Amino acid sequence: MIEKNESMENPEEQKDIENNQDEGKKTVLVVDDEKRIVDILIYNLQKEGYQTLEANDGEEAIKIATEKKPDLILLDIMLPKVDGLTVCKRLKAILNVPILILSAKDEEIDKILGLELGADDYITKPFSVRELMARVKANLRKVEAANLNIENEQDEHKEANIIELGDLVINLDKFEAKVRGQVIDLTLREFEVLRYLAKQPGQVVTREILLEKVWGYEYYGDIRTVDVTVRRIREKIEKDTSAPKILITKRGVGYYLANP
Repeated sequence: MIEKNESMENPEEQKDIENNQDEGKKTVLVVDDEKRIVDILIYNLQKEGYQTLEANDGEEAIKIATEKKPDLILLDIMLPKVDGLTVCKRLKAILNVPILILSAKDEEIDKILGLELGADDYITKPFSVRELMARVKANLRKVEAANLNIENEQDEHKEANIIELGDLVINLDKFEAKVRGQVIDLTLREFEVLRYLAKQPGQVVTREILLEKVWGYEYYGDIRTVDVTVRRIREKIEKDTSAPKILITKRGVGYYLANP
């Protein structure tokens, strides 16, 4: 299920790669019931300098992710015991960590369902290892950049750490958004979309720009990822999602936050 000639330069080298636990290295949890795919992904991840964890069914994935708290999860959908979509939903409820779904299914409904359950990306098998590594790096970079931006704003721009746009209040210090006085439970990606739009209220931002600025890559992203994320945000902040008053669509162009 991985493109030829992109798995391992020498499979025997896998025995020589140790799962180095040096502090500071990012940890990726690989969840798949196909041992060959797991071995290939772990080989390439360790080759890129990541620590790795492994799970072969849904129950084990939830247990390991909860205990070890990896920095990113590569998650297959078709898993024994607990399916990948259920795993994604459960983990997103307790962990703020990027989840990249790997699936042999290429149906539109499966991709949308995965994204609606909180997945940050969806990659269809067979896939290019090079593309997968690029997406892993992009998602981890985005998390680091978000944390760094918040720290910088706390240190350098105290006066601008709260953005108020009518019913919407974004507190950059607390990494928190409120609507009509109620704290909204947002994922990192959802918060970053709101934050980016709030920096330029009333200005329409295209889906392509949001994909680049929030997800962190230009060439591998699926534009539907943006639409699904916006829909999730609206379900949390709008009184009536059929007639949004806060997060507005400019048909054929993109999205913007209303500036009262």
